[in-house]
Amino acid sequence: MIDFSKKTGFFESFDGTRIYYETRGSGLPLVMLYGIACGTNQWRHQLKYFSSKFMTVVFDYRGHGRSESPKDRENLSVDALAKDTLCLMQHLGLTKASAWGYSFGAQVLIRAFDMQPEVFENLVFINGFAANPIQGMFGLDVVSSAFKLFKEGYEQVPETLSYIWRFAVTNPLVMRLTGVAGGFNLNLTSFKDVEIYARGVSAIDIDVFLQLFEHMMDYNGKPVLSRIDIPTLIIGGAQDSVTPLRHQKTLHNAIKGSELLIVPYGSHCVLLDMPDLVNLRIEKFLNQHKYKSPARSKSEPPVGTATL
Repeated sequence: MIDFSKKTGFFESFDGTRIYYETRGSGLPLVMLYGIACGTNQWRHQLKYFSSKFMTVVFDYRGHGRSESPKDRENLSVDALAKDTLCLMQHLGLTKASAWGYSFGAQVLIRAFDMQPEVFENLVFINGFAANPIQGMFGLDVVSSAFKLFKEGYEQVPETLSYIWRFAVTNPLVMRLTGVAGGFNLNLTSFKDVEIYARGVSAIDIDVFLQLFEHMMDYNGKPVLSRIDIPTLIIGGAQDSVTPLRHQKTLHNAIKGSELLIVPYGSHCVLLDMPDLVNLRIEKFLNQHKYKSPARSKSEPPVGTATL
């Protein structure tokens, strides 16, 4: 398999916020959106697999990774992230793309489709949901109340809660409990990936996380689903306790003609649990719907080397 060099850049989004992005490979574009408080490492297996045949695109949400936080905190919302996605596509000159949303990225993608459906060729939702996933998260009905208490506490003692936040999310015991609760399948996912995720979460300003988390709970993309009229693949994990299969089945039942894959033993992070299965199913989906880049000439040299 040919590896392709990573190209990085920044662009100014609709409100002037600088957004960081990466591209690899060439050909038809695949635009990948990760989950809240995640990072591009979530897509590492997909980037390695698909960049030999397609142009892969990932970016950091505003307030995440190398992207700036907006000066106006009201622009930390599902709407703003959807606009960032569309602005990035415009910046790269992409008139149409296959777009993939993981977890919270599914909500962002649904909103982007709602805003500008003509720029999407097909959609892939992985461990995704259309509306508030908090009810019943981890099999409990207390997460919403816990979030409100944490937010109120942060408003009273921000420095103390910031310290507790960073200590908790990087604690190895907490990481393993996250796996046990269905966030990762620790028998399948490298613990290094869990550590990278935890470090990314700890690096995010709590106010950024709280603002986006609240918008995630408030946004309801269900009315949009019946209007999605392009090929759509939905992937869920059989053991996902964060966004259980009922969320993916809601997407599948509402999107006409959509396809559903349930990954056995899959957690909330099936793209890291069983990357080969996920990659092959997505590749089959793209092939079935004629989304293929032109064959590369044998005499055409590979571009660069892998920097994944």
